[in-house]
Amino acid sequence: MNIIIKPIITEKMTEMGEKMKRYGFVVHKKANKLQIKNAIEELYGVDVEAVNTMNYSGKIKSRNTKSGVLTGRTNSYKKAIVTLVEGETIDFYSNI
Repeated sequence: MNIIIKPIITEKMTEMGEKMKRYGFVVHKKANKLQIKNAIEELYGVDVEAVNTMNYSGKIKSRNTKSGVLTGRTNSYKKAIVTLVEGETIDFYSNI
């Protein structure tokens, strides 16, 4: 099971990373906090202090077109906020 799907890079998460050493990731829906902690420590080589998780359900969206109303659904996902030990950082832009 691939636990870490992708990091969340937004203005809000970047500010949280700089000020509070908290980073966001989209993770596998069935991953628990211990698996997420071990995956982050192994992937980035940092010490994790805490992991908070949130489950987001998909929303129903509809739009009007020439052929009528189209209805669809957005994907559901699980988000993890990882707090690192003081002095540790993750640099997402080092490989660019």
